[in-house]
Amino acid sequence: MAKITASMVSELRAKTGAGMMDCKKALGETDGNMDAAVDFLRKKGLSAAAKKAGRVAAEGMVVAAGEGSQGVVVEVNAETDFVAKNEAFQAFSAGVAQAVLAAKPADIDALLAADFPGTGRTVGEEQTHQIATIGENINIRRFTCFDLEAGAVTSYIHAGGKIGVLVELATLKGDDERVAALGRQLAMHVAAASPQYLNREQVPAEIVEKEKEIMRVKAKDSVPP
Repeated sequence: MAKITASMVSELRAKTGAGMMDCKKALGETDGNMDAAVDFLRKKGLSAAAKKAGRVAAEGMVVAAGEGSQGVVVEVNAETDFVAKNEAFQAFSAGVAQAVLAAKPADIDALLAADFPGTGRTVGEEQTHQIATIGENINIRRFTCFDLEAGAVTSYIHAGGKIGVLVELATLKGDDERVAALGRQLAMHVAAASPQYLNREQVPAEIVEKEKEIMRVKAKDSVPP
């Protein structure tokens, strides 16, 4: 029987995101065969995928895809930051973004029924597959898709996938590198400032009045007695 080393356990954990003891057991059951151990974890996880799907997924990443007049940004969640940094999870998230770009689904349910690229499975089936393989609940939380007849879409991902921005520019020179550079700069500013509205006309009157009231109270309190 092959000797199971700490480095083997670490390698399997990096590949699957599964727990350390689960990885050690999988390697023991498969006589140290790495590929077989991955399959072992997948088979074990499939039976527990439904239970894992009920657990809270609060970590994860934001992924963008597309160029020119098309662009999407997707948020995919996992349970822990460790799994959010896993290559398999990141590849799944990137695949989801490509699926959105290809199918232009109206909502999450439509996205789950869409084809996942390169697998012959739907996005929902691939999500279940990844839950089983990685060992944590994975949830596609939301997405936004821009598909313009004319113009340019620019994306920006900040802080290792914690913040994602899509900027739509109305222009007749969507393929101009200067337009792309401007879009990226604007997207970076959006990521930094997190503005809620594009212009003052979009701000609801009650929000304007609330901010004015706050400024009035602050101005009043700043006046010496």
